[in-house]
Amino acid sequence: MTRLLRPTRRAVLAGGTAFAASLAMPAISRASSRPVFTHGLQSGDIDTTSGMIWTRTDRPARVMMEVSTTESFADARKLAPLNALPDSDFAIKRLVEGLPSDQDIFYRFTAADLSDVNALSEPLVGQFRTAAMSRRDIRFAWSGDTAGQGWGIDDQGMRTYATMAQHRPDFFLHSGDTIYADGAMQDTVEKDGQTIWKNTVLIDEKRKVAETLDEYRGQWKYNMMDEHVRALNAVCPTFFQWDDHEVVNNWSSSKDLSADERYTEKNIALLAARAGRAFHEMTPIRYTPAEPGRVYRKIAYGPMLDIFFLDMRSYRGANTDTPQSELSDEARILGAEQVAWLKRELAQSQATWKVIAADMPLGLVVPDGDKIEAVADRGTGAPGGREIEIAELLRFIKSARILNTVWLTADVHYTAAHYYDPNKAQFQDFEPFWEFVSGPLHAGTFGPNDLDPTFGPELKFIKAPEAGQANLPPSAGLQFFGLVDIDGATQQMKVRLMDVGNTELWSVTLDPETASI
Repeated sequence: MTRLLRPTRRAVLAGGTAFAASLAMPAISRASSRPVFTHGLQSGDIDTTSGMIWTRTDRPARVMMEVSTTESFADARKLAPLNALPDSDFAIKRLVEGLPSDQDIFYRFTAADLSDVNALSEPLVGQFRTAAMSRRDIRFAWSGDTAGQGWGIDDQGMRTYATMAQHRPDFFLHSGDTIYADGAMQDTVEKDGQTIWKNTVLIDEKRKVAETLDEYRGQWKYNMMDEHVRALNAVCPTFFQWDDHEVVNNWSSSKDLSADERYTEKNIALLAARAGRAFHEMTPIRYTPAEPGRVYRKIAYGPMLDIFFLDMRSYRGANTDTPQSELSDEARILGAEQVAWLKRELAQSQATWKVIAADMPLGLVVPDGDKIEAVADRGTGAPGGREIEIAELLRFIKSARILNTVWLTADVHYTAAHYYDPNKAQFQDFEPFWEFVSGPLHAGTFGPNDLDPTFGPELKFIKAPEAGQANLPPSAGLQFFGLVDIDGATQQMKVRLMDVGNTELWSVTLDPETASI
């Protein structure tokens, strides 16, 4: 196995120490003290020679940055400083280029108060490992759904993050619902007159639905108040995508908030714009000059793995109760431009495995009241509505001889393995493939959802609440994540479905049809 990142004492404790200190100090004291990094640090979108790094200060500051291949920073390379200013809520991020491949990289932030450049912060150190240009073992985790349904940070914290960290993944793929901007929280949750949950950490931005830009930012800052989240961030890159709860539940152009008394702002497009800005400010996602708000992208992680991140939210037509019979902009869930990009990138990929990171499952029925929220249209015949676009994509993958595609997703708040078999499908012009579902990370547990027969999904494994149970708290133990290991020698992919207690629930080992170098 490859030498994966181990949480060092400095990296794990750095984010939490400064953050705890900032909470403990009164406002007057903070104003006259040195700058503080308020929510730790993050890295993301790492490839063979580059990666993103992120942090946030408590005031206007010039943030100095260094990168090194040693924890002592003996060979440190200084980067140009960035200014943390109010217009970005004091968050900064940058792309670090020219890194050696297959190497532990340490990065260090130091902040100088812009009103007193002699007032310097304590340094903050994080680490990640770049991808290799040759074959080596790869391990990564994936899951989705953080701080949902009113279940926030209790005295145990978001424990699934700590469980994932024990496996020392090369990176963590967050499959969406990264925040719950529409999920207001209370100090306690009661059932049958008994308190069953205490949100021991809570801020004003989480006590109501997010509407303003600052309230959306606050949703992100809340997650990073959790010690387990900050500890994982310090040593493991996160590759982010989004879904609906970053804005509001099941949003599309047909979303109507007119009767929702929680919202004074009813304009979905405006809420989505504010949410999108907060998403890009508060995560280490790469910036795409051609479309600054873009979420879909490819991360090339060495010769054995390309990851294609989809955005199944931003370009969809309106949720409707009647699936369209022909492909049109209104029938799409990915949008024509994203589909063209995905086909082109898949066709050009030389990686052994092509992981398609989808924020919603393909074959599960996900309702939006009487409307269709995901891909599946509840039908039993030929593809309809959004299924038409997916059928076109699957047909292309077959005709272009694109091998070894695996779909990873979350969204439905339970864990499952689906095998899509054209011999059992209504639409049959595709090659068999696997879809693995895992989540929630820290939210209510639901399910299971019905399977739609259009693409012939076969349920190979499921772990979900018992019949009649819904919105179970994280304390029930039904919090899930997945682990993927790619063997550098055989290029086999092993997928494991795990729970918060670190129990391996199910696994499968997949043989590649062809191999890379």
